[in-house]
Amino acid sequence: MSFADSIIALSSGRLPAGVAVVRLSGPHVRFVLETIAGAVPEPRQAVYRALRRRDGEVLDKGLVLFFPGPHSFTGEDVAELQVHGGRAVVSAVLDELTSIPGVRAAEPGEFTKRAFLNGKLDLTETEALADLVNAETEAQRRFAVLNASGAQADLYAGWRQRLVEARAMIEADIDFSDEEDVPASVAEMVWTDVEAIRCEIEAHIEGYRSAEIIRDGFDVVILGAPNSGKSSLFNALVKREAAIVTGEAGTTRDLLEVALDLGGIRVRITDTAGIREEAGTVEAIGISRALARAETADLLLILEDMQTPVSFDPGQSVVPRLSIGTKVDLIADADRSSSYDLVISVEDDTGIQALLGEIGRRAELAIGTMGEVLPSRLRHVDLLRETVSHLAEAVAAGNLPLELRSEMLRLATRSLGRIAGDVETEHLLDVIFSQFCIGK
Repeated sequence: MSFADSIIALSSGRLPAGVAVVRLSGPHVRFVLETIAGAVPEPRQAVYRALRRRDGEVLDKGLVLFFPGPHSFTGEDVAELQVHGGRAVVSAVLDELTSIPGVRAAEPGEFTKRAFLNGKLDLTETEALADLVNAETEAQRRFAVLNASGAQADLYAGWRQRLVEARAMIEADIDFSDEEDVPASVAEMVWTDVEAIRCEIEAHIEGYRSAEIIRDGFDVVILGAPNSGKSSLFNALVKREAAIVTGEAGTTRDLLEVALDLGGIRVRITDTAGIREEAGTVEAIGISRALARAETADLLLILEDMQTPVSFDPGQSVVPRLSIGTKVDLIADADRSSSYDLVISVEDDTGIQALLGEIGRRAELAIGTMGEVLPSRLRHVDLLRETVSHLAEAVAAGNLPLELRSEMLRLATRSLGRIAGDVETEHLLDVIFSQFCIGK
């Protein structure tokens, strides 16, 4: 697909920087390079050039690279200008480029959108690129790299191909059942594989929670009575005074959340209001939020002051929990430690590393084996569930004509294709690519 205009953007990081990379893509790239750099370099060879305004004034000196289409990221002619990363330099270069007719500033994600529309990537790979750009932990990076390499696309394409072959066999049974070289009722052979595909997709859907944890974080919520040491532990875990700590009950009124990187996994720690019955109006709101937050957590840390124990029961919650005894440095009776999963003291750091290790271990268990292909978006899960529904309907409809059952398989194939972008609306494409940074 060709576009009438060319796009430009700063594709490197925040300014000022040592080097700034300005990216160009579109039908005017060769003319732009001739205008600003004097000539078009040899493909994929960096050359050192003076970049000039059209009146001859030097803007800067830097490296120029040219990637002719279709062998480029977008499938169009692409160029990169590597200039000094000062704000004034980059602003002058961008202003000069956009003054050339047919050249404009890119919208967020427009380079990747052009790559998709030109068949260089499918939607799962473009979404993985967004994850790779936004990755903050090792687990997020590895997850994004796996999907960007096409592993997710290959899995869905494999299921889709099997369904296409199943439909072909059914059509053969419908159209050529009276021919001698077509075995009788050959279509019946496909339903075992269709059911196997349905089971495989359902198992794949179950992995979405692991993908959520990789992308958004393993969710740890600290609960307990007032003055049980929640905010002190929160500060100890994040290694700064993020929460106010006083001897007055009810200091924490709202949820406080900080993300940690534990062994390459994003872990979200949430401090909450102390749970008690005799709370004021504002504090009661905080308690309500704390209990609601606990219901969506992956792990609860239930804290109890070992000096003056006030028990707290989170009720019928099925969320895994750890019972934590606090202020162990003030306790002489070591036998009382057996009542808890772990005992800690923020004063002398007793048990803090053990607690972090246990949280990290549980986070690793929650995400499962790294390298497994997982659905990375809720959009994928919704379409996979549509696919499963059509497949289940087709398998169960043994009393219906083969034509109708084949149509159910066609709908399942269509749902799978929409994940990779074979059938999409322009609105959905706009939503997906708007999540990218400008220059990507």
